[in-house]
Amino acid sequence: MGQGGLPAHRGLGCCILVLLLLLGGSGSPGTSPPPREPWAEEQGPVPEGGPWGRARYEAVKKHLGAVGALSKQYWQYVACKVWQEGCEEEEKKGEEERESIPIPSWGFPLVGRDYLEILSAWYCSFGKCCETGDCRIINNITGLEADLSGQLHGQHLAKEVVVRAVQGFLQSPQPQKALVLSFHGWSGTGKNFVARMVASHLYRDGLKSDCVRVFVSLLHFPHHNYVDSYKAQLQRHISETLQHCGQALFIFDEAEKLHSSLLDAIKPFLAHHNNEGQADHQRSIFIFLSNLGGNTINEVALDFWRAGRAREEISMEFLEQQLRLELQEAAENGYAHSQLLRENLIDVLVPFLPLEYHHVKLCARDAFLARGLPYTEETLDQVAQMMVFVPKEEKLFSAQGCKSVSQRINYFLP
Repeated sequence: MGQGGLPAHRGLGCCILVLLLLLGGSGSPGTSPPPREPWAEEQGPVPEGGPWGRARYEAVKKHLGAVGALSKQYWQYVACKVWQEGCEEEEKKGEEERESIPIPSWGFPLVGRDYLEILSAWYCSFGKCCETGDCRIINNITGLEADLSGQLHGQHLAKEVVVRAVQGFLQSPQPQKALVLSFHGWSGTGKNFVARMVASHLYRDGLKSDCVRVFVSLLHFPHHNYVDSYKAQLQRHISETLQHCGQALFIFDEAEKLHSSLLDAIKPFLAHHNNEGQADHQRSIFIFLSNLGGNTINEVALDFWRAGRAREEISMEFLEQQLRLELQEAAENGYAHSQLLRENLIDVLVPFLPLEYHHVKLCARDAFLARGLPYTEETLDQVAQMMVFVPKEEKLFSAQGCKSVSQRINYFLP
């Protein structure tokens, strides 16, 4: 139902009617009257040597006749696009009629068709009108970059790496494998936040999209005794999503807890492939969220602080080398997720730095704003002071990042 209780298709019909009137037709399918020359009654017959001239008069009349005849075709075209009923029959009939329609040299039908494409796409944005779900893919990289800059605090590396990786992958005409991103860092540093933001800027429905799948290790695969059943279900979910969507996003939270058998189920979808017969893999993105590597990342950030250097000076090249060493050691200790790195299936490691006191205050500010609550600098300080900071001597980094900030502001409600 549309706004005010009217059916959505009725509102669309009104829009189409207005569009057809603007295009010059009657707007009613099958009832296009002959075009009426607006100057005929006022000026009488057009003389051969008049200001229009007989040839000009006949040409304009011919073009107006084409416009009137095309109105019915436009209606059939957009109705087929939106409601998808009787399309084959109408398309065959339309082809026959289009052959008899004089097409003006200035390409009016093409312009009208473009407007109808826009109109039907607008209608599709309010519901599912395509079999694959791809009509609701938006790939708003500009919005992703802007929101990461404004809402993700203390993560200059993650902002840059995620935007560059996703944008490059989506712009690639024929990627040879799925894009695999691996997020690493302490809890509460923004890994889940960024994953959700990627989903919301690539798909109109965000995490609710049919083309997005989220798996939490301990929630979806809790019992090792059923790992074979989990493996079959996971493969089926991934395969069906890839068949349904030309572009799919898979998010695995608590990836370090994935069983090795489950990882074996995922690997075929991450590996390199040839273009022939593998189109279903060409637009899939996998994001793994893990606490592994958090200690190394924190040590690097602490060393920079002790040396009097700003955290923004930490480079991706320097930190990635340290992070790879810890992840390779984790693979030797049986962490299945880290084996993806050893097998060169992970494209980008994304480090999330530990959050400092002023970052926690920014998170508190965002939480107040999100709930429409007033705040002061003193209030933000009070929220930040409720958090636990480590190491014991420096008390520099929030032990939980910003994870529990939104709950802490409940203490300040009137």
